[in-house]
Amino acid sequence: MIAHLQRATSTAALIPVLYGHDAPHFRLRPRLIGADYRGSHQQLPLFGDPREVLGGGVLDAPAARIGARAPERPVWLCSVRSDPRHPDLTDTQWADVARRLVTVTGLALDGDPNGCRWAAIRTLDRSVHIVATVVREDGSIHSTYRDAFHAQAECHRIAADLGHLVHTVPSVTTAKDYRMPTPPIAIGLEPSGAVVAKGAGDDLAATLLKHAGFAEKGDWYGRRHRLPTTTAPADRAAIATHAAEMLRAARYDVDLDPRLDTTLPGNPGDRNQLSAGDQLLQVTDRIRGATSFDELAEALDQVLDPDGGILDRVHDMLEAASEQATDLDPEQYALSDRLGFAADFVSAAQGELAGLLDEVQRAQSHDAPADTASRSATADAARATSPAVTARGVTASTPPAAPPQAVVPRQTGRTR
Repeated sequence: MIAHLQRATSTAALIPVLYGHDAPHFRLRPRLIGADYRGSHQQLPLFGDPREVLGGGVLDAPAARIGARAPERPVWLCSVRSDPRHPDLTDTQWADVARRLVTVTGLALDGDPNGCRWAAIRTLDRSVHIVATVVREDGSIHSTYRDAFHAQAECHRIAADLGHLVHTVPSVTTAKDYRMPTPPIAIGLEPSGAVVAKGAGDDLAATLLKHAGFAEKGDWYGRRHRLPTTTAPADRAAIATHAAEMLRAARYDVDLDPRLDTTLPGNPGDRNQLSAGDQLLQVTDRIRGATSFDELAEALDQVLDPDGGILDRVHDMLEAASEQATDLDPEQYALSDRLGFAADFVSAAQGELAGLLDEVQRAQSHDAPADTASRSATADAARATSPAVTARGVTASTPPAAPPQAVVPRQTGRTR
């Protein structure tokens, strides 16, 4: 059973549509098999000639009563066809179909005196036409949102009640039968930072993990796979995601830790999984844990790299904020200048620290006495210029450093 919805400007306009078929042998004698005129006082038969109802305007009266507030096409037409493989329904059965459809769509609920007026008309075999107005008796307008969905769902239920649904035998082989009979493979990030794959108990899964870069380890815990400890942190997520994609292509169920899934929005890798503050804390921890000047230089490179280091990114961020401030409000030139000055200070710090990485890499452990003396002199100079030390009355053994050069504000070209 299939329902098809249309709209029309008036019920009289439907007469050529319902009576204009060119094949008379497919037509029945047009008849009205059901109707509900609600507040109408006209004496119209519930079973009679449909032309009298369609042409007389009894269904259009609520729309005419509200005038300009009425929709442009206030007439609601639902044509329902039954399955030709089954016997046709009687007029009484079709009338019941019409009542169920106007009820399920909300056009005319049982016991609602302000519902919409409707009429059910038969002109063809195996079908019925339900004509209604979307203007209710109280002047409100019925919302036709999802009417088509509700009507078709009710038609499906009616066909089931009539026994017209064809029950097909499901296929013997389903998608479920193609699944691997193995437990899900979990690829996770351990608290120690190691990436471990568990649950790959067969040779195919082990081969795919090995191809991705995992190393197999078998002990009393079972068969496990993990990435080598020498794997760079930035490569962990890429390797884990690649392994999960290969396993899923082989029909395995894979549970991948979200922290290792590079396909998630805003999650391209290990480094980007953390907030900016957490990334700086990680760099600080690496600096504090450095056991050689080479390790110290490697950690500092993330901060001082002129092409993508932390200081370089901070400078770009402040410059962008300075420009955005005036884009949002041209009068905020003072705020834009403050952000621009801050960007200049960061740029000056980058210039001051240029070449520092080379000095760190050249430093040797046998220069410890000289380094100690240098650090002592630097500390004395810092104490000499420290307000906290001056407040305590402590004097340094070396003369204070020369005062820094005054920073000249940049010329922005803005005028108040």
